[in-house]
Amino acid sequence: MNKSPRFCFMLMITPSFCTSVLADEVQVAVASNFTAPIKTIAADFEQQTKHKVLLSFGATGKFYAQIKNGAPFDVLLAADDVIPKKLEQEGAAVAGSRFTYAIGRLVLWSAQDNFVDPNVLQRGNFQHLALASPKLAPYGAAAVEVLMHLSLVKSLEAKFVQGENISQAFQFVSSGNAELGFVALSQVYFNGSLKSGSAWIIPDKYYSPIRQDAVLLTSAKNKAAAQAFMSYLKTPKAKAVMTVYGYRF
Repeated sequence: MNKSPRFCFMLMITPSFCTSVLADEVQVAVASNFTAPIKTIAADFEQQTKHKVLLSFGATGKFYAQIKNGAPFDVLLAADDVIPKKLEQEGAAVAGSRFTYAIGRLVLWSAQDNFVDPNVLQRGNFQHLALASPKLAPYGAAAVEVLMHLSLVKSLEAKFVQGENISQAFQFVSSGNAELGFVALSQVYFNGSLKSGSAWIIPDKYYSPIRQDAVLLTSAKNKAAAQAFMSYLKTPKAKAVMTVYGYRF
């Protein structure tokens, strides 16, 4: 008679105990351009797996320095394919874990309606042109590549307003501190439409493909939550979210 209540009590606590044992956290360093889609993807992943995703946003180049200095990230979602490959070669990332999760797109954008068209850079009728730091942010490097293609670097350089990452470049434009700037398409585009202002989607031929790679960091090579998150990025559901924000594959 005394065993039955104890047995029932054990049955009651076992499910919650198992959940606490199996659930884990994954710390993800995310390139700023991917802020909007990863928030949705992470929430879906958490709901499906019960793992907790801790997101940090910034410039890919800065994340590289932080990782090399021991920052406790498990996964890097970069804005290029150079840094993840470098981390692999240096032993800071798991060899063979790297893959391209999305191909980013660059856009010239203004918060003002009817301000941007394909010839606005040549006209030069603006005071400030925002872009991310080409040394830290791949989208900034792509912006400079576009200006070089158009032979406009020297004529517009005095108007540059540089942010540490693409989020800061976007803030310069959205706040009106710069009339226009180079930002990620994902920051101003949703489900086939421009969210506000005016924009020129830069032709692909003007800059090298922005291949955005994910890589599992060495410290998390045996971490199930991190491995599960990497796998989830490849699922049709995750890719559907990315497509809504204008990413390609």
